[in-house]
Amino acid sequence: MEERSAMIRDLSLPLASGKGWVKFVGIFNIILGALQALSIIGILWAWIPIWQGVLLLQAGGAVERAQMAGDESALRMALDKLRVYFVVQGVLFIISLALITLMFVVFFGMIMAAISSHNLHYM
Repeated sequence: MEERSAMIRDLSLPLASGKGWVKFVGIFNIILGALQALSIIGILWAWIPIWQGVLLLQAGGAVERAQMAGDESALRMALDKLRVYFVVQGVLFIISLALITLMFVVFFGMIMAAISSHNLHYM
């Protein structure tokens, strides 16, 4: 059993060495979410960075427990929280890219319509 705990402590070392940064980013996300919640429009999606911040804080705490006690379930929990965080972040990136693409298409269409309208007036 002690050998397994030592292996868990060894496996969790890379994450445990960065747990301060994980917690920092988690707290920063919570603060950003709280600031977004202060606006009427921002309150619609302010829960996302708050949720991500909580996930990161939970992951940081779990990896710390895994490193200190060699707790396998804590390491699994930390990895699962990080997995959910990165899945949510990836989905947000995809949504952002889609919205940016849509904005470029609309902007290009408006420019083309303005040019077309401008040319029609001078014919």
